[in-house]
Amino acid sequence: MSGDEKSVLLQLDNVCLDYHPGKSRPDQLVLDSVSLALYRGETLGVIGKNGCGKTTILRVMAGILAPTSGVVQARSGVTSSLLTIGLGFRADLSGRDNALLSAMLQGSSRAEAEALLEEIKEFSELGQSFEEPVKSYSSGMRARLGFTTALITHVDILLVDEILSVGDAHFRQKAQTAMKDRIGGDQTVVFVSHNDSQVQDLCDRAIWLNDAKIAAQGDVSDVLVEYRNHINALNLVKQTP
Repeated sequence: MSGDEKSVLLQLDNVCLDYHPGKSRPDQLVLDSVSLALYRGETLGVIGKNGCGKTTILRVMAGILAPTSGVVQARSGVTSSLLTIGLGFRADLSGRDNALLSAMLQGSSRAEAEALLEEIKEFSELGQSFEEPVKSYSSGMRARLGFTTALITHVDILLVDEILSVGDAHFRQKAQTAMKDRIGGDQTVVFVSHNDSQVQDLCDRAIWLNDAKIAAQGDVSDVLVEYRNHINALNLVKQTP
């Protein structure tokens, strides 16, 4: 690992990932030579247009997808959780049972996980639905369950995929406040969002993904300026007769 060996939790070195849609279509390069380090206690924002690889890079960091080439290296013992809508939930199980399993998969003992369930139920505001099968949930309800379970079980790295943009305005504000409180401690976060103001408000550093590559990384304000200039230039081209 490069950089400060003691503070790097996760590193991607020249990571590439190909998507194989089938014989009739050419392979698609989803991530192309991506290298970055994630440092303990930082919040890294990931921005870019739809289809640029934002969700894919989170899944690679979480170990859900293996890169076609390159290396993903995490410090020994580091735990992570990918917060996205319903990823990994068993649709036939209740919210309570899914929260229990998720907490255990994130490193809690069964007794520790069971002790957290009422807090998860209360924060998620699912009420009686917490006892009902997840297949009956809306996307917002799944998002609230996933966010709350990961937030309360205290993993080393939170990988957040647009989760603060889902659900009603009340819960979005509550989730963002809770995330700010966690970030104010020692939580390490990778945060994907289309919302520039959220990235500016929550993140210490940012990367802009464009056409499967990192187009810019570093100071949040600087990266957002480059990204907005790019979007403005594209819009001008579209408007030109």
